[in-house]
Amino acid sequence: MRWGNYFDNYVYSFKSNVVEFAIHIIIVYGNVFYLIPKFILRKKYKTYVAIMFLILVLVYVIRTSLNYILVTEQAYPESVVPSSVFDFNYIVQVILGELYVISFVTSIKFIAEWFIEKKKNENLAKLQLSTELKFLRTQIQPHFFFNTLNNLYALTLQKSDNAPKLVIKLSEMMQYVLYDIDGSRTDLLNEINHINNYIDIERLRFNDRVEVDIDISGDIEDVYVPPLLLLSFIENCFKHGMRGNDKLKINMSFEVLNSGYLEFVLINTFNPIILQDAKSGIGNDNAKRRLNLMFSNNFVLESKIEEDKYKLFLKIPIR
Repeated sequence: MRWGNYFDNYVYSFKSNVVEFAIHIIIVYGNVFYLIPKFILRKKYKTYVAIMFLILVLVYVIRTSLNYILVTEQAYPESVVPSSVFDFNYIVQVILGELYVISFVTSIKFIAEWFIEKKKNENLAKLQLSTELKFLRTQIQPHFFFNTLNNLYALTLQKSDNAPKLVIKLSEMMQYVLYDIDGSRTDLLNEINHINNYIDIERLRFNDRVEVDIDISGDIEDVYVPPLLLLSFIENCFKHGMRGNDKLKINMSFEVLNSGYLEFVLINTFNPIILQDAKSGIGNDNAKRRLNLMFSNNFVLESKIEEDKYKLFLKIPIR
């Protein structure tokens, strides 16, 4: 209605806008839902440009005709200089106006679709993490539980004082894995407690053959990590470190940095004679896949073997 206000002629402004908006709607919808998918997305750029040129010519003819029939016999009443339908300025004004509307609405459409697609990808990533977590819950090594239950059976036959301890530790582990974890991250303190329960059970299994040192530094309050991620590395210590070894030594440290990262270092002994088996068995491909899902490239995971020690270093963001 800008020209209606400027020229004090709202009737003309209303009629011309009705004609123009009707044309705009047809062209914009045709461009967004037909031309772009059929030609631009298929990289047929020359065909698209040619068709768009023909459409602009057709729009000019139709708009000029409708304006002449329904609105006014003047070609360009907004101009202070009398014009005809064949004046260059009038032709440019009509074409640029149509291109402006097409570009503006198309941009809005694609920006909206980008946000929708971004939201879908975020939801898909969350679903993938949730699915992976459920998979991890079902992936707890069956042999670990079978061995633990067998040890529990032996302890009950012996009426050992360790039997109740083993039941409590196993119950706490199951509680944590099946019920306490409800998202893609969990409290670091809970994760460390879960790791301690796992180690205590293994100690009850292997008696004095396991020696573990844990060092924690920094402010670990309100620090969250991917659940069961660190435990997978601890499981590898027992899986490969006990093979052919009379004793397993594990050193692990958790350090929370002021920069907003957690550094986790794990060192365990193993038998060098089974070096090749250890190399193939201590792979961290699954862990890297989870870390990539959560942190993209914003993490460090390194491992190496030095003589009879396996060393792992992990650095992840916590905020």
